[in-house]
Amino acid sequence: MAIFSKSSVPQFSVDVYQNEYLPEGGREVNAVVTVTATGGGTIGSAVAAPHLYSPGEGPSAAVVLMVDCSGSMDYPPTKMRNARDATAAAIDTLRDGVHFAVVAGTHLAREVYPGEGRLAVAGPDTREQAKQALRKLSAGGGTAIGTWLRRADRLLASADVAIRHGILLTDGRNEHESPEDLKAALDACAGRFTCDARGVGTDWEVKEVTGIASALLGTADIVADPAGLAADFTQMMETAMGKEVADVSLRLWTPAGATVTFVKQVAPTVEELTGRRTEAGPRAGDYPLGSWGDESRDYHLCVEVPPAAVGQEMLAARVSLVIPHADGSVQNLGAQGLVRAVWTDDLAASTSINPQVAHYTGQAELAEVIQEGLDLRKVGDMDGATAKLGRAVQLASASGNADTAKLLAKVVDVVDTATGTVRLKAKVEEADEMTLETRSTKTVRVKK
Repeated sequence: MAIFSKSSVPQFSVDVYQNEYLPEGGREVNAVVTVTATGGGTIGSAVAAPHLYSPGEGPSAAVVLMVDCSGSMDYPPTKMRNARDATAAAIDTLRDGVHFAVVAGTHLAREVYPGEGRLAVAGPDTREQAKQALRKLSAGGGTAIGTWLRRADRLLASADVAIRHGILLTDGRNEHESPEDLKAALDACAGRFTCDARGVGTDWEVKEVTGIASALLGTADIVADPAGLAADFTQMMETAMGKEVADVSLRLWTPAGATVTFVKQVAPTVEELTGRRTEAGPRAGDYPLGSWGDESRDYHLCVEVPPAAVGQEMLAARVSLVIPHADGSVQNLGAQGLVRAVWTDDLAASTSINPQVAHYTGQAELAEVIQEGLDLRKVGDMDGATAKLGRAVQLASASGNADTAKLLAKVVDVVDTATGTVRLKAKVEEADEMTLETRSTKTVRVKK
């Protein structure tokens, strides 16, 4: 386990937003939990001049960059060149002392640098050697992403570090292994490292790339124009270098008779966590939150409690933050929040919806109806697609999600925002549709 100086370890806090009042016999308790980490070595989401850190400053970390080198990366030839340049830019962003490797992905996974199953340690010499090795990258072969991930896992596991991270770039569909093979690789890698995934161009499968990032608690995005890869890779690596605490879990304790209906991340993106629960003792379960730097995220949880009479109250759930270790020990991060249930005959109190809960319920629905609308459009159900995407326009406007509203406007003509009346555009650029699908889960924070 890495040891940090006190000045570099983020301090975690938990804030709970809810309407705790239920009508007589009411059972469903909703709350939004804001988890915030502050006081680490980052500024916003990026690190200032990360390569200027001395070895040992900041947390110990390892990063593997997986670059698609399949035959399609040669069409157009600028795509491969942009991928090489982007990977070089990411290597330049590595903090001194970070372990790293580059893997060329085709139907195989070839170690480009340093090779022989090893990781290099970032410094002026190794960064230059890695960039020299990148110049030899060429396109040819198929695509088997699960193979790339398993190779990255083996490399990352060879380092005794606190933070393990992957960055994956692909331009095509995963055609040289079965969906079952990819899922098995994701299951094997889940919880072992986080991974950001990027699709370049428009010939890749959105659900594959977003599925990789979701399973490995990373981010997913589209880089439609390969010329934008270097800036995107630099930002991704800056964010990765800002991570200081790995393997954080949200521990949820509920009393006898209560059951957890769902737990989902709702900001900065919607991510379902319910099925990822691991049991953590009597009536407690852990939900993985991945790696953290200086940042804040919101989670929506719903608990079903036993019905009770007016005037009664109970603790519906206790939320804490922990880092479970492989040896069974647990590090408590010292942040806790309480979710309460109070039964009342005050109709106004029991029917009021907490603003945070209402906002994120809408944001989760927004992500859902965009996906449903685009899926219906692909299978030719234009009426169904129009209804779903119209609802998306209405929700995006009501919640102030301007970025999603702009993306929707490239797929539909908006007739009336308030009522969600839209017309599907006759011609939609493939990049615009893929961008909307890829970014559909991005949310805006509620104004507290």
